[in-house]
Amino acid sequence: MKSPVLAPSLLSADFSNLEKAVSLIDSKKSAFVHIDVMDGQFVPQITYGQPVIKSIRKLTKTPFDIHLMVKNPENQIESFIEAGADCVTFHLEATPHAHRLIQMIHEKGKKAGIAICPATGVSALSEILECVDIVLVMTVNPGWGGQTIIPSCIQKIAELKKIREENKYGYRISVDGGVNQKTLSSVVDAGADIIVSGSSFFNGSLEWNY
Repeated sequence: MKSPVLAPSLLSADFSNLEKAVSLIDSKKSAFVHIDVMDGQFVPQITYGQPVIKSIRKLTKTPFDIHLMVKNPENQIESFIEAGADCVTFHLEATPHAHRLIQMIHEKGKKAGIAICPATGVSALSEILECVDIVLVMTVNPGWGGQTIIPSCIQKIAELKKIREENKYGYRISVDGGVNQKTLSSVVDAGADIIVSGSSFFNGSLEWNY
């Protein structure tokens, strides 16, 4: 795999000036705009929906990775693709039909990502790793920005890297939660390909040298 790439999370941006936030993301040559969609059910918070994403889609050509932290993501996927998603990442814990949803996303010509919460082991992904494009390892409990990384979750990154190498799978490993200047090297050394950063990116404390 290539050097890790940056995917700043809009969750930590100034919601009153998303245009400025998107411009900053572009200026850092980010690989993705990471967009956290929360429904107030799968996680307590509520963020933004399809109209907001559609309105900022015209501001940048940087791919949008829509991270659905919602119950029953099968009811939302098509509308978020229409709003401008290039990749749709949903939670394994939110649906019993993960394989079918991956197929649905691929049929729309988009990349499919699967996310797991800290309490979910990598073994739960065994039946879908062959067909997914991104595996998102949550290193904090989803729902809020600015949390501290859960160290034990870093081992999942290394485990996913080993499985990928042994089976010649093609997925990229993404990490989301608590990534800052102190923890960046630990997740990169473990094998993360996509680094999601919110608070540290927008407050300017993350030095990106990859």
